[in-house]
Amino acid sequence: MELSQLETFLAVAEERSFSRAAVRLRRTQPAVSQVIRKLEEAVGETLFDRASRDGSLTAAGALLRDYALRLLALRREAAIALDELKSLERGHLQLAANEYTCMYLLAAIDAFRREYPQIAVTVQRTLASRIPEELFRRSFELGVVSFRPDPEQIRTIAVYGDTLDFIVSPAHALAKAKRVSIRDLGRENFIAHNVASPLRRKVIEAFQRHRTPLNMVIELPTIEAIKRFVAMGNGVAIVPHLAVARDLETGDLVRIPVDELEVRRILRIACRRNATLSYAAKAFLGTLKKLAEKQGPPFFYHVERAG
Repeated sequence: MELSQLETFLAVAEERSFSRAAVRLRRTQPAVSQVIRKLEEAVGETLFDRASRDGSLTAAGALLRDYALRLLALRREAAIALDELKSLERGHLQLAANEYTCMYLLAAIDAFRREYPQIAVTVQRTLASRIPEELFRRSFELGVVSFRPDPEQIRTIAVYGDTLDFIVSPAHALAKAKRVSIRDLGRENFIAHNVASPLRRKVIEAFQRHRTPLNMVIELPTIEAIKRFVAMGNGVAIVPHLAVARDLETGDLVRIPVDELEVRRILRIACRRNATLSYAAKAFLGTLKKLAEKQGPPFFYHVERAG
């Protein structure tokens, strides 16, 4: 059965007349009768008592009327919901980020929610290395990464520039130093992140190039734990600036420039190259663009080419 057939059926049931239903629907009476016959054939039941002068429904007709009303109400609800999606009065934005890149999202989500408060936002914590794979599984629409996945498969937009910070506690012997050399760090005890990443590899390679020992005496699972442990006076660490910006402002940690560790990182929004994004996801990208225009560096918005 089709919804258009149910609309005709309800019109006849409500008007209690094939002729009056035809006038209401702006169709001929034979056309209305034909629609009802086809509907009765489809359900295998007689829907109207033809012997009755007032077009009474049979038991099957009365039962179908209840379901027809619910189905057409659902169609109206669906149409309203789709309109609300278009107007961003409802919707769900699904993102993925690791612990570090989630820090960038805080400012972005804050700006987005101020503009679109009806849109629900879910951020899934995911290893950055798994985000491209999960995008293809459609686990979420957008992911935040600090590397560039296969440009032929994944579309990326560069949105934020970050650096690495060498951090110590305010009580550390190096806390008052204006700058240090990487060779000055050979005897320091480093608190490291225990997840393999491009950042970890770059730091290890930098120490190797300068033939300086890198004593990673303790490895912890989160950047937050690393920050807190360093602030307690337990060693030093190298972490993304974005993750410690607030701690540097409050004085809980001290940043010391290291000449040989001037490493810049670019955060990117990633999605499937041929994906049809939801209205919420498109609006979020628009928010990121406006955020970059308003605040400037380190925020920016640059769509990277495939080739």
